[in-house]
Amino acid sequence: MNPYGRHSIDQVDIEVVIDVLKSDWLTCGPVIDRFEKTLSETVGAKHAVVCSNGTAALHLALLALGVEKDDIVFVPAITFLASANAVRYVGAEVVFVDVDPTTGLMTGQTLEDAIIKNKDKNLKAVINVHLAGQCEDLQKIHTVARDYGLLIIEDAAHAIGTHYISKEGSSYPIGSNTYSDLTTFSFHPVKTIAMGEGGAVTTNNEKIAERLKILRSHGMLREASQWINKHEETGPWYYEMHELGYNYRVSDINCALGLSQLQKLEKFKESRAQLVQKYDELFEETKNLIPLRKLYSSDTAWHLYILLIDFQAFRVARRHLMEHLKELKIGSQVHYIPLYKQPYYQRICGEMSLPGAEEYYSKCLSLPLYIGIDNHQIEQIAHDLKLCFAK
Repeated sequence: MNPYGRHSIDQVDIEVVIDVLKSDWLTCGPVIDRFEKTLSETVGAKHAVVCSNGTAALHLALLALGVEKDDIVFVPAITFLASANAVRYVGAEVVFVDVDPTTGLMTGQTLEDAIIKNKDKNLKAVINVHLAGQCEDLQKIHTVARDYGLLIIEDAAHAIGTHYISKEGSSYPIGSNTYSDLTTFSFHPVKTIAMGEGGAVTTNNEKIAERLKILRSHGMLREASQWINKHEETGPWYYEMHELGYNYRVSDINCALGLSQLQKLEKFKESRAQLVQKYDELFEETKNLIPLRKLYSSDTAWHLYILLIDFQAFRVARRHLMEHLKELKIGSQVHYIPLYKQPYYQRICGEMSLPGAEEYYSKCLSLPLYIGIDNHQIEQIAHDLKLCFAK
């Protein structure tokens, strides 16, 4: 079976995890610090704070920026549940933003359109999602967001290794926060870098980094502050809690795997790019089987290979195609159902329709893309898919 995605683990990864299992520290140990240092250097940020998963990273990022009840946060309609759910965790309101139907990405224009419709509300932040690993024009989104006083969080769960290419030709790693306040990552097994489970937030602000670490661990401070009664006895056991925090820590075991995987990021990126190019070549002449439009603003570390299929033109149901592909040992997936179609958000936001998101969703299908699949397998997948529609 060729799944739509899978992790790539080698003997080196296994050995570094074994080393941690044999050590004195399984969690809260030195490997966490090493992973954070390496990640920050990799993405060009001053600080990285690792946590239990990508959803926790989004939640921590919103908390650290002071997003709270009744604030408005803009989220693209095409993304995983977590991008919007984290906004609800802090009590803020979600406003869904339409996307470009050829990329599935929010643009500066679709963001501004959504802002104008809600300009009389308490606008606070925008979460910019890099679907499949590709990023839009970050400068334009930054300009629009700042014009309306919005904070910017990049949801880069798909995009570690991607670089934004400015109009002037300069290259900025996603995670450097050149055009944002914070960036979040996910290291779920299906992502480019796998930790089993894990996430991270990057920032260039030392105070925010410290706050992220406190919030990650129950809101605990180990040092005595000015708050303490002068007659209180203190010592190595002492801790204070000034605000509600969470248990979003991650283990040294996870970070050892992540650290080993980070050493292979460029190799993973290059391999995935070659596979995407091969797919694109195979679908180049097809009329109703169209790859995602590639953006000049993105030197992309591809997480997904998404094909846009005109199911109406072929008069075939996507579900039936996916079932047939499964019989052929080809895994596929849909990334994603527009968030405003979920029952929870329909109850909150009411019935709505965004044309770009609707068009994108009606056509999208993710095909197998992972380290370990080869050109021959991709040729067979493309051949089988074309044959399905030829029939």
